[in-house]
Amino acid sequence: MNNLSQKKILLIICGGISAYKSLQLIRLLKKQSAEVKTILTKSAKKFVTPLSVASLSQGKVYDDLFNAESEAEMDHISLSRWADIILVAPATANTISKLSTGSSDDLASTVILASDKDIFLTPSMNVRMWEHPSTKQNLNKLKSYGYKIIGPEIGDMACGEFGEGKMTEPKDIFQTIEAYFGELNKNQKLKALVTAGPTNEYIDPVRFITNKSSGKQGYALAKSLSKRGFQTTLISGPTNLQIDSNINLIKVETADEMFKATKENLPSDVAIFSAAVADFKVKERRIEKIKKHNHLHLELEKNIDILNYVSKHNSLRPKLVIGFAAETNDIQENAQKKLIEKNCDWIIANDVSNNSIGFDSDFNEVSIFYKNKDIKNEKLSMKKKSEISEEITDRVIKQLN
Repeated sequence: MNNLSQKKILLIICGGISAYKSLQLIRLLKKQSAEVKTILTKSAKKFVTPLSVASLSQGKVYDDLFNAESEAEMDHISLSRWADIILVAPATANTISKLSTGSSDDLASTVILASDKDIFLTPSMNVRMWEHPSTKQNLNKLKSYGYKIIGPEIGDMACGEFGEGKMTEPKDIFQTIEAYFGELNKNQKLKALVTAGPTNEYIDPVRFITNKSSGKQGYALAKSLSKRGFQTTLISGPTNLQIDSNINLIKVETADEMFKATKENLPSDVAIFSAAVADFKVKERRIEKIKKHNHLHLELEKNIDILNYVSKHNSLRPKLVIGFAAETNDIQENAQKKLIEKNCDWIIANDVSNNSIGFDSDFNEVSIFYKNKDIKNEKLSMKKKSEISEEITDRVIKQLN
């Protein structure tokens, strides 16, 4: 099966001596029936010509952000929306530095900043430039933004030196891109369900019981799964977060509504229960607002345990059931107890007593506990919730496949 047929690849060629390799890369991509559009930076034109690039890509070469004819069509927006992925080859030290600061002073950097697609960078530079702390810092920042890095390799350089910094060979870049689309094609057959956010359990029309969950980790998980090809449904309690239009978003408010929506959207291949569902609800919800009294007695009753219900019902149970445990103490003990009691495959636990991670933070640090004793429990150190989600998604794909 050809994984690249009809895939739309926007290739950005920057000004480095290895720019000539991009011509071979275009040839390999076109041979597999990929659609290729190209942007040449100003300095790239000193190494390869627009004519040679156009001849191989069989399409227009874009190069000037401030071209009146191009900008009438809003190229920086239309190109970013057209592409399935953006590939920067070579990615020079200067380009990496610009991207890490969010600079957008030419068409290439503007398209990248305007894009919501996966972006692959193939670094190419002198060994000393590659080893410089600023380059490492810039790359780490870009990785935290979700950029994917290919290479570089160790070898002889045009300057006569030897070391790491050499651009990855076109055939290897090609294989990485082909494998990326191969995984997407494979994952498109898989369904994922994610729950996120808090629930509101009403006392009367204006008051309710809730918790501090922001939904950020669940939303990041849904985005990560969707980007990797999963048909993704996100069932969300009340949040102020936005989600991609290709994700099936179902908004709910109470635990009962979340339970109903969950049952209606099963079976799936994987279900991740990251929502902080209220354990209790008011037994008798008042129809009218309760007036202020010296004393108020509320009788509570337990909500349905959605994770427990799904993981123990064979007709609904996904192949992989993952629960979250927000803990303040004895994290390992509590998480392993929950893993057994609720019959799920994984429990992902985090310490919500730490204000720098967990509730309402953009960062998290989690431990994954596995039901399968052959898989060693592991800890994902503190990083952005988007990065945590990518690492969790990697493990989900590995297990399902």
